[in-house]
Amino acid sequence: MPETINETLIQALPLMEDFYTIQGEGYYQGSAAYFLRLGGCDVGCVWCDVKESWDASAHPLVTVQEMASRVKKSGSPIAVITGGEPVMYNLTALTASIKSEGIRTHIETSGVYPLTGTWDWVCFSPKKFKNPDPSIFEKTDELKVIIYNKSDFGWAEDFASKVRSSCQLYLQPEWSKEKEMVPLIIDYVKANPQWQISLQVHKYMNIP
Repeated sequence: MPETINETLIQALPLMEDFYTIQGEGYYQGSAAYFLRLGGCDVGCVWCDVKESWDASAHPLVTVQEMASRVKKSGSPIAVITGGEPVMYNLTALTASIKSEGIRTHIETSGVYPLTGTWDWVCFSPKKFKNPDPSIFEKTDELKVIIYNKSDFGWAEDFASKVRSSCQLYLQPEWSKEKEMVPLIIDYVKANPQWQISLQVHKYMNIP
């Protein structure tokens, strides 16, 4: 994705879907949250469960004011910007619109481009398919590493050494290998209690 898309102030963005639900992962698991899933991604995770989000042109452009209005009408105290890969775009206008309604702004990102916008919570989930921009490390509130195989524990520790000391550390099994990876994660967290386990509880509860 050209850097100019990230640098240009954007008043409308491709929106794949938006919905009011329960945050199913990480630090805010169990909290009511309104999700705005932006279209467009050039990371290409092989196990991505929303590959339909990758093509930005397949999704309608929606103004940032309209998105903020939808969050406000829902009554949610939190707006979670996800994708796709939301940091492909300049999110300054979107976060300004949401925060003007008195709503918290959270983002879930692989951090492959410099972060724009004003955020109350940054969840950084690095992917092996594309390296993150180093600027994400000092802005990360929550590091969530997907565990797909045993070698991912060492990879997770590498990122834990780069984020700020106050960052919350999570290990999350890749959904298709959950039964295999969960016992390994349990043992790892017991031996390394600075980490916590994140599970996709929304999938257990069959909610979006």
